Amino acid sequence: MTEVPSPQLRISDQNRESALSALGEHMSAGRIDIDEYGERSARITAAKTRGELVELFADLPAPHPRYEDAPQAVTAPEPAPTAQPVPRRPGTPDSWSGGQRFVAAFVPLVWIAVIALIATGVVHGTLILVPIGLSIFGRSMWGHAGHSHHDHRDRRERHLRDRDRRRELRDSFRDHRRGLDR
Repeated sequence: MTEVPSPQLRISDQNRESALSALGEHMSAGRIDIDEYGERSARITAAKTRGELVELFADLPAPHPRYEDAPQAVTAPEPAPTAQPVPRRPGTPDSWSGGQRFVAAFVPLVWIAVIALIATGVVHGTLILVPIGLSIFGRSMWGHAGHSHHDHRDRRERHLRDRDRRRELRDSFRDHRRGLDR
């Protein structure tokens, strides 16, 4: 038989973060507007018990805040995993050949030198074709191995995390500003 926790149980910061995340999803879905989000998020931040959070989500469908389960019996920690060598991905600097390393160091220097010479009028502008050609040659040495779908996924995940953080900061600023206006 599962015992339902009392609404008077104190909540943790993790519970509050879960509630704020769930509330953000409701705002994104259009169930609440930004003003209501601000009001409810302020109440979530001030909440002390589960009952206070439950009350804030009573008129909303899932998702609701998650609560950690009852404390589990303490078990012995698992042994730390042994360090596995990280496989070298193709296209990363530590897997480059000597020629690739040379081109990677040489091409930026050629770009700088050619731009400086063209800017000072020492040589004609068509010299810009030299670093362009070297760049194309260097790219052909690497191919597309350095731009795997994993890199794209990592960039997308980082972008989503950054976007969520910016939204949190924006909402926090708006809440703070509302508090000063009162």
